[in-house]
Amino acid sequence: MDSQPSSDPVLARREQIRNWTVLGKRIGYGLLLVSCFGFFYGLTVDFESPSVLIVTVGLIGSCIVLPPAIVFAYGVRSAEKAERQVVTK
Repeated sequence: MDSQPSSDPVLARREQIRNWTVLGKRIGYGLLLVSCFGFFYGLTVDFESPSVLIVTVGLIGSCIVLPPAIVFAYGVRSAEKAERQVVTK
């Protein structure tokens, strides 16, 4: 959005939440990618202990980090949409 700092605390908080959701999505999708690589590595080495650990940690971490980040991103987007509709009326 704007590169200018906002004096409105609601907009500032919304921007802060947006930044956290971007970081959460990057971490969550990154963990999912790591778990996919671990899975395909495990296919080549008959799923030895390290590859199973990588897949498990990646999937669990992704399941913990990614859903809240996605939900909050939708919330921020919805709040901005509602605000635009109020302003245009």
